[in-house]
Amino acid sequence: MDITIHTTVLPHEDPDESLAFYRDTLGFEVRSDVGQGKMRWITVGPADQPGTSILLAPPAADPGITEDERATIAQMMAKGTYGWILLASRDLDGTFEKVSGGDAEVVQEPTMQPYGVRDCAFRDPAGNLVRIQEVA
Repeated sequence: MDITIHTTVLPHEDPDESLAFYRDTLGFEVRSDVGQGKMRWITVGPADQPGTSILLAPPAADPGITEDERATIAQMMAKGTYGWILLASRDLDGTFEKVSGGDAEVVQEPTMQPYGVRDCAFRDPAGNLVRIQEVA
């Protein structure tokens, strides 16, 4: 089999704020931006990795989702427990400095974890947890 990771999805509440975080703060390129208002689907990714993307999407756009499910999604997003992603950087300290210099909410400064990984964590504008792991 030849399988690659192509796209992962994270929810957004405010497409402009999410776009600013992923494009301006993290430096990802915008690959597509379709829809209007809060009903926008924005695809971003690292410029040097054209085959890997993050789709920033309205969280409850599926017409099959009930009002109770929409409320649950909204509650989980508000707590930061609905979506998360693990990124990697060769320069964790430099990356932390750049990201924390923006409007990102710092969850954890660079730390050596007991399981042998050094990482840091932020919340994006929608409350998604963004962990950044140091790689060699």
